Amino acid sequence: MSLLTVEDAHTYYGESHVLEGVSFDVAAGEVVALVGRNGVGKTTTLRSVLQLTPPRSGSVRLRGEELVGRDTHEVADMGVGWIPEDRRVFAQLSVEENVRVAVPDDGDADAALAEAFETFPDLEEFRDRDAGSLSGGQQQMLAIARSLVGDNDILLVDEPSEGLAPLVVESVAEALSDAAEDTTLLLVEQNLPLALDLADRFYVLDNGRVVEEGDADDASADDERLRRHLSA
Repeated sequence: MSLLTVEDAHTYYGESHVLEGVSFDVAAGEVVALVGRNGVGKTTTLRSVLQLTPPRSGSVRLRGEELVGRDTHEVADMGVGWIPEDRRVFAQLSVEENVRVAVPDDGDADAALAEAFETFPDLEEFRDRDAGSLSGGQQQMLAIARSLVGDNDILLVDEPSEGLAPLVVESVAEALSDAAEDTTLLLVEQNLPLALDLADRFYVLDNGRVVEEGDADDASADDERLRRHLSA
């Protein structure tokens, strides 16, 4: 049974019909990438899973349990983590405090902090600095570190490489690859080579629909079937 199943999801913003029957599944232990041009519904798909923008019709199931109709905090409590595109770290808290507040009540905060700093050594140097003073790349590292200590069964990652320098993207990619050893990932990423490198499978969205899918190992950024849906 799939860990996450989205079936015929129709999601709207007001009267704007954004997702027009999106269906896909994610098995436990997989990395699945959602790719496509800007504005085709990728982030809306993640928001539909989280019930931030619930589908008006269709189904979103986690381990067979329906998520549609639940509050977002319930979805999070069921093991769904989120790294949004804008990172949303706690700007007034230190790096260390940001990590500690993400640890579950029954977790070991010191061990979690050690894990975060092992994954991102640069963060340890700034452990006492307010998160709001970090660079965009450092904030992305912190957002990923917070999610890794959050004991999530599946992690929804929205555009992790957006606006980052190539060297930082490399560090972020390595961290997500490490995370995938313990956590299922649903990844939205504009950088197609990065998405295919990280993912086991992919789905291409266009105009609110899934138009292509396949195994990442069998695809490349030069594939015509992908390029026609990804080029501007």
